[in-house]
Amino acid sequence: MTEYAVRLAYSSRALSANLRISSTRFSPLRRSLPLTSASIIGKSLFCSRSHRRISVLSTNSSKSQFTTKSSMAGTVTGKSKGKVEVFDSEQQLAVSLAKYIADLSEKFCKERGSFSVVVSGGSLIKSLRKLVEPPYIDSIDWSKWCVFWVDERVVPKDHPDSNYLLAYDAFLSKIPIPSGNVYAINNALSAEGAANDYETCLRHLVKSKIVDISEATGFPKFDVMLLGMGPDGHVASLFPGLPLVHEKEKWGIFIKESPKPPPEKITFTFPVINSSANIALVVAGAGKADVVHKSLGDSESSDLLPVQMVSPEGELVWYLDKAAASKL
Repeated sequence: MTEYAVRLAYSSRALSANLRISSTRFSPLRRSLPLTSASIIGKSLFCSRSHRRISVLSTNSSKSQFTTKSSMAGTVTGKSKGKVEVFDSEQQLAVSLAKYIADLSEKFCKERGSFSVVVSGGSLIKSLRKLVEPPYIDSIDWSKWCVFWVDERVVPKDHPDSNYLLAYDAFLSKIPIPSGNVYAINNALSAEGAANDYETCLRHLVKSKIVDISEATGFPKFDVMLLGMGPDGHVASLFPGLPLVHEKEKWGIFIKESPKPPPEKITFTFPVINSSANIALVVAGAGKADVVHKSLGDSESSDLLPVQMVSPEGELVWYLDKAAASKL
């Protein structure tokens, strides 16, 4: 695997004189979806506002090593950076994922006074549902959370394909997170404009020392990035075979002809993804078992899938249900 990283920090009160974040008004009505905007020197921007233990993952693990227990995960370690946890059901996966995120939230809030979280779309948001239930809904310090998106579709925010809408409906509208702490990608712009806009916003947050920076890579360093995986092995909007997976300089890029509709998307690059302090890769369902096997099993291939290029500075944890791990 290649090595990259992510982590972001935010505090709306500490914004510099050149960076103004306007409040998001969370409304229960979809037609009044909150849009978080930022303005830097007159330019409108949307910027949806250590757990350092390294364990390793075997690429030659037998199926027995992935055997799950009745109510907890089977953990596998080996030669490559990462840890794999396999659960009997997606329900058990969601329970463990909630505790993982809550523990990281407590750690970073105590250490730095904020907690930067990057989310993706798809089934990942569904797996966050336990966070909006007791005990976490009442125990997490949501006022210190800052939420970002690893990728977005260039569609209106009330469109069914919007990653923002998915996160809002299922998660953000259910937690008392400050409106100014949600950084949405400005999908009112063109794909190229939105990618440049998001990167510009993040660069100002880094310059203002609101967002941390990786000393190793010079890219923003998020506290945790929560990623899903497609059945073709893509993560974020980085698809197999696209030259964009090898981008090494830019923070945000755009896609005009995505293999998966809608055609236009904005996404973080691998240098940003892999500068993370922590990454959780959440994969559920038998339809992804072949790709999980290629990524984690004993198969050998010179062509790396995007998911195999995920390798953060800090800890990588795979959260698999038994169906997704069935071919390991």
